[in-house]
Amino acid sequence: MYFNDLLWVANNDAGDHINILPKMANRHGLIAGATGTGKTVTLKVLAESFSDAGVPVFMADVKGDVAGMMLPGEDNENMQKRIERFGLAQADFNYHGYPVTLWDIFGKNGIQLRTTVSEVGPLLMSRILELNDLQSDLLTIIFKIADDNQLLLIDLKDLKSMVRFVGEHAAELSADYGKITGSSLDVITRSIVALEMNGGDTFFGEPNLDVSDWFMTDEQGRGVIQILDSSDLISNGKLYSTFLLWMLAELFETLPEVGDMDKPKMVFFFDEAHLLFSDASKALLEKIEQVIKLIRSKGVGIYFCTQNPSDIPSGVLSQLGNKIQHALRAFTPAEQKGLKAAADSFRPNPEFDSAEMLTMLGTGEALVSFLDEKGIPTIVEKAYILPPQCSMGAASPGDRAKAILDSPLHGKYAEGVDNVSAYETLSEQWEQAAAAEAQAQAEAEATAQAAAQAQAAAKPAKPGKTGSSSSSKPAKKKPKMNKATQRAGRAAAGTIGRELGKTAFGKFGKQAAKIGGNAGSQFMRGLFDTFTKG
Repeated sequence: MYFNDLLWVANNDAGDHINILPKMANRHGLIAGATGTGKTVTLKVLAESFSDAGVPVFMADVKGDVAGMMLPGEDNENMQKRIERFGLAQADFNYHGYPVTLWDIFGKNGIQLRTTVSEVGPLLMSRILELNDLQSDLLTIIFKIADDNQLLLIDLKDLKSMVRFVGEHAAELSADYGKITGSSLDVITRSIVALEMNGGDTFFGEPNLDVSDWFMTDEQGRGVIQILDSSDLISNGKLYSTFLLWMLAELFETLPEVGDMDKPKMVFFFDEAHLLFSDASKALLEKIEQVIKLIRSKGVGIYFCTQNPSDIPSGVLSQLGNKIQHALRAFTPAEQKGLKAAADSFRPNPEFDSAEMLTMLGTGEALVSFLDEKGIPTIVEKAYILPPQCSMGAASPGDRAKAILDSPLHGKYAEGVDNVSAYETLSEQWEQAAAAEAQAQAEAEATAQAAAQAQAAAKPAKPGKTGSSSSSKPAKKKPKMNKATQRAGRAAAGTIGRELGKTAFGKFGKQAAKIGGNAGSQFMRGLFDTFTKG
């Protein structure tokens, strides 16, 4: 709840409020805990608090139940006990839904969400395609060649067309961009096809998402909660995590520096956060850490939700100031090591052992430490998370459909457009080259046929078997050239014909000029042979 200008999240054993200070909320945070310990409810309570404070929120809905935030909660005996226990009635607690916008990369359970291949960039695209370092470097070159030739990379067919273009011109491009290997190009093409088969082609296109559309409040001044349906997307962990990383990078590059603010401009909750860092390259991890460190100065808070803090790289974990740690299970040596690390990340409380307490917490209970006014983590406390005012369950298909159609952003993003880009430009060039090649081939065949006919006409008629006078004088034979002179003359005729053919057909392209040159050379050598034959 947003109460007394504070983000009220939980109570301690004494019944005191445990709050996040709005001006410290952009110092990022962590919600961790084993399955079934109440992380989703905690996410909803935090999102409600930020929304009530007028802060827009983004959430990834992995299990499909976060969308229920659009609906009011339901009263029951258990809820009444919690309301009484937390003293919520005196804080104007009431059941109500929150303003949400539903999104879906696949366009089934939300507004179609898209971005372009160029916006994602070669680094993140390499991660989606699962390329090795050598293939990633080549993909970067492909992006550079596309940029240098003003070829727009919007969707996956654009990227495939660029790979083909680079392969066809590898010899001439290698001089400026380095060695281009056909085997690596083949791997990139296969990876793009695999991504298309997994539905990734629906993600890349236009109109691409303008993240500024997410900085919205409703008529009551509440921050709109942007919910990405990830129930299908999570099966492709690389695409899911890369999309979230792209959003971070997009915000970082788009938003201006604002310094310290009274409250964040926006807050992001990244569920299944371990996928963001799984198998990430060193270069990508460095980029993530840089963005996390610097994006808070642009008024954005990032909250990672995962099972164990050890899922988060230490360089990122050290940036997370507000921590909510639900229960952990520690049966194996690895789990016990993770438990100790989680406990050691808190400022100790002399009243209990944090590691032992983490194994004893019930559902909805957590160890909590938030930043104080000076930005210093508070001593860890055992906390009881508030109940949400929205529904704890999922939204029905009918509720989803209504929310999608009622969104002011539906009309802007619902229908895709296919603008002229690399695919269309290169396809036109290939079609023109194919037509020119076919025309040149036809003309070459016609020229060869004409040469053959001329050669046949130039042959002397054979003497008849009858009617010939014995006094007729035989025709004089042409003087024969010596072989060296004949070879030189034939070569010269071929050269002249080749240059004439290249000039005549060069307007149709490089390939057509080559075909025209060959035809011209063949024709002139034929004429030379005809007139020099003895």
